[in-house]
Amino acid sequence: MSQATETEHPPVKVYWQPGCSSCLKTKEFLMEHGVPFVSVNVIEDEEGFKELEALGVRLVPIVARGKMWANGAVFRDVAKVAGFDYDGHKMLSPEEMKDKVLQNLDAAGRYLRQIPENKLDNLLPGRPRSYRQLVYHVFNIADVFLNRVEHDAPYTYEALKSVLPDTMKTKQDLLDYGAATRERFSAWWERDGRTTDFKQPGKVYYGEVTLHEVLERTGWHTGQHTRQIILMLREKLGIEPDRPLTDADFAGLPIPKNVWDNERSFDEAAFTGPAETRAAE
Repeated sequence: MSQATETEHPPVKVYWQPGCSSCLKTKEFLMEHGVPFVSVNVIEDEEGFKELEALGVRLVPIVARGKMWANGAVFRDVAKVAGFDYDGHKMLSPEEMKDKVLQNLDAAGRYLRQIPENKLDNLLPGRPRSYRQLVYHVFNIADVFLNRVEHDAPYTYEALKSVLPDTMKTKQDLLDYGAATRERFSAWWERDGRTTDFKQPGKVYYGEVTLHEVLERTGWHTGQHTRQIILMLREKLGIEPDRPLTDADFAGLPIPKNVWDNERSFDEAAFTGPAETRAAE
């Protein structure tokens, strides 16, 4: 392809990083619709990260074509950038999604109890995220949703970065946080959830979506990372998970096909790069 043609019809690029559930889901979405794309792992590709910064963003996943870009979390916007029509998909009811979230929080708590405390700060493959941060992320996803619906708090990218508070030092601290979040989620549903207008704007950082879509994302997002915890227990620690969730447990959620990534293997060694990630999910 000539340089002029490449300028006139720039390729679709996906900026992503290993273990990022939204990144994987975005790549799979484009592949399912037959859209070729340039894959850019911002953890390893310095130039790719500079391209991302040039677009004015420092997060992933991002789908871009030239100067047009969209957050990968909103498939309607991704489809516009990639140049095809997308009519969406059928969602579970809010009550069904609530049950999925509680299921995932319960499971993550079970699996956390199985992780030896001296292994919690081991790093995952290809990414500077520890086992401790991965489990925290599952609980935190639900916590951020609750802050949005209970207090109208900003649903921000920074809130989901898996940065544990300084006061959360032990495994028991993390277990307590998970249990409290689970009980808070259940209490919110019984108190307010049944009568909530889920057609209202979601008011989230990644695009214009309904609160129903935010709840769905809370369901599949916690579910995908719970799948990763199951994989980590089995493949990295040699521990069989307590009552492991299966595909049937996630039925109805738009969860990725792959558990870790479609390009990077979970069998590779733990991350050995810079201590701080440049873009997070």
